[in-house]
Amino acid sequence: MNETLVQRMQVEVEGTVQGVGFRPFIYRLASELGLTGWIKNTRNGVAIEVEGSVSVVETFLQRMRSDAPASAAVEVISTSAIPTLDDESFSIGQCTESGQRALVIPPDLATCADCRRELNDPHDRRFRYPFLTCTQCGPRYSLLTAIPYERSNTTMAGFDLCPVCRTEYEAEADRRFHAEPIACPTCGPRLCLWDEQGHEVAGREEALQQVTALLDQGRIVAVKGLGGFQLWVDAKSEEAVRRLRDRKRRPEKPFALLFPSVDAVRDYCLLSSDEEALLCSPQAPIVLARKRQDTVLAEAVAPGNSCLGVMLPSTPLHDLLMASLQRPMVATSGNRSEEPIVTDEREALVRLQGIADALLVHDRLIARPVDDSVVLVVGGKPVSNGMGEAGKLKAGMMILRRARGYAPQATRWSDGPSNGKAQGPILAVGGQLKNTVALLSGNRVVLSQHLGDLSTVESDRAFRQAIEDLQLMLQVTPEAVACDFHPDYRSTVFARMLSEALLVPLVPVQHHHAHVASCMAEHRLDGEVLGIAWDGAGYGGDGQIWGGEFLVASYRQFTRFAHLRPFRLPGGEAAMREPNRSAAAVLWELMGEEMPVHRLPSWKVTENQRAQLESLLRSSFSSPWTTSMGRLFDTVASLTGLCPQASFEGQAAMTVQFAAERETDEGIMSMEGYPMDVVPSDSPHTKRMVDWRPMISALLDDLRRGINPDKIAARFHAGLAVATVGLAQEAGLPRVVLTGGCFQNRLLLSLVRQRLERAGFTVYSHVLVPPNDGGLSLGQAVVAVCRLKDVQ
Repeated sequence: MNETLVQRMQVEVEGTVQGVGFRPFIYRLASELGLTGWIKNTRNGVAIEVEGSVSVVETFLQRMRSDAPASAAVEVISTSAIPTLDDESFSIGQCTESGQRALVIPPDLATCADCRRELNDPHDRRFRYPFLTCTQCGPRYSLLTAIPYERSNTTMAGFDLCPVCRTEYEAEADRRFHAEPIACPTCGPRLCLWDEQGHEVAGREEALQQVTALLDQGRIVAVKGLGGFQLWVDAKSEEAVRRLRDRKRRPEKPFALLFPSVDAVRDYCLLSSDEEALLCSPQAPIVLARKRQDTVLAEAVAPGNSCLGVMLPSTPLHDLLMASLQRPMVATSGNRSEEPIVTDEREALVRLQGIADALLVHDRLIARPVDDSVVLVVGGKPVSNGMGEAGKLKAGMMILRRARGYAPQATRWSDGPSNGKAQGPILAVGGQLKNTVALLSGNRVVLSQHLGDLSTVESDRAFRQAIEDLQLMLQVTPEAVACDFHPDYRSTVFARMLSEALLVPLVPVQHHHAHVASCMAEHRLDGEVLGIAWDGAGYGGDGQIWGGEFLVASYRQFTRFAHLRPFRLPGGEAAMREPNRSAAAVLWELMGEEMPVHRLPSWKVTENQRAQLESLLRSSFSSPWTTSMGRLFDTVASLTGLCPQASFEGQAAMTVQFAAERETDEGIMSMEGYPMDVVPSDSPHTKRMVDWRPMISALLDDLRRGINPDKIAARFHAGLAVATVGLAQEAGLPRVVLTGGCFQNRLLLSLVRQRLERAGFTVYSHVLVPPNDGGLSLGQAVVAVCRLKDVQ
């Protein structure tokens, strides 16, 4: 090939390439290589025309992938040769396309190293400026009002660039070339401190100093961050943390901690290299890490918890405060329990009244609430999921709450052709708890940020705003609405009304089928799998509450291959807060009339409670049947005395997990698990049933013999892992998907995965989509699109 031959190449790039400095990167790369042409944002990503010698253009294409910014994710590159134009230079153009947008919205990113250097440089004009940012970091989704991602479509539109910032923004060689949210002390947002009544008491540097003093005094300060308010208090002050718990009405659920540096985290946690990498990543999530035994923290931070949720400063404001404080701070969501975080300072005066002693606020508007993400490292194997999402994340991690740094990046769920038929747009509205919503178009699904429990008015408002956001920014109207099979979920009721208003199909999807489909979509699986979906509750097709399910599933349909042996939930939803109720029901199934007189020192129920539970179980009043694995964990927590009463969802299961993990050093993998029989199902629609009664009988024998509850919890985990192998072998499918909230338990996930892999199965679990109800909307969307294709 003649290397001097000039060619012009048209290049289209799909992926996360807007709002991550991709256009300036391409500009600098083309300029460095002496190429001419242009780049601009499009509805689908970016379009490039580049002209130069054949060999140099090839180099350009190679380096476009290899040298892309860390926050970019190049998914697809399409090229075609076009006639040369003999341009004189390379330029950046503006997007001129209208109509439906590709589902690519950039997430918020933590402060980069260059901006941190400037923040601490007394000679830099942005020295100690809390809102500095560049193309590689800062707010994106939280201030975006429309697509494409350009300054006029953000809440920074009201801040006119000063001449110096304007020069940086337009200077092609500058690090802030086309950095949309840039600002400086002259032209940008301003920080100030309010008292409880909203009176300004200090501004700028003085505000920072006074906040530091307030926190030193043990006061509670509401800090307006990137995607909403956080509540800060000294994590070493037992009195201050307990005051926050009392005011927030959150008695035991762990608080997240903010540390000034990784070194400071190591003083309190046993950090692995993977956990450290996540903490320092551009996404800067809360990472669940094992707590050191020699820590000096307020016990009220995470009572009885063997892990801490830790994070590092993600904005310049956080950096400045932590540089002064130099110790761990509780930095929990600025809300009341079960509500979404507050984003507006005037709203904060109302919703955080009685909680915060002062408010550190600023005048940069937050377009939507975006909470801190929560992640967990679950293994050490580096396995690529092929999605290219969120900055080339390692496998072995699992997102439990998907928000800042990850939302709303699109999931590319299929590479397959659409058979020439339109795919979507389909809106999926998720479940009732840990709600997220999703919008599917083509082979991409945008998953919203974590929205929480829809039982409050504020959460419902955030839910509706998220749906409007997705439609507005992506300029689409759904052609179908997918929802949970439960008829009374608030999201289902909304979906029903919306589908009627839009005259589009409503597609209800069974809860656990959506869980399985979610994990399948994340790994781009097709065909049938065995889906093991274990969680607290999901509405079943038979009207019962499912939760310990083995489904033979594809995207389109599923059959219930097996489930846990059913037991009653005395009092219905009350059983979710009171593990003693599940334990009573399990004992009732096991020993019948002997339950009320059964004596077990570790089972902490009063005579009066026994009588009430007996009455409920005998009459079956308000006591639906369930196959819930979550409630089986509750049963173990109650019988062993580990957790008779839960103050937050999942607390009982966590205590059983932590107890079992205390035994891991003694070789849980070789430990004999409790027996669980696989027997024919009573239902004509299900083949097999996992009978937990032998397991409970053996567990009771151990308790009577005085066996340590930690060892009992470990044998319970091991028994569950063994039972899955027998079921999987009977199902006869080579691929097994592990999903549902119970698989947030990293010990359970590890044991089940190892047992199945040893038996020859290929096992898939969640990485970038939560295994809990936060992933339901993704599953609903892909199930709906496949079903609708069948009827077209």
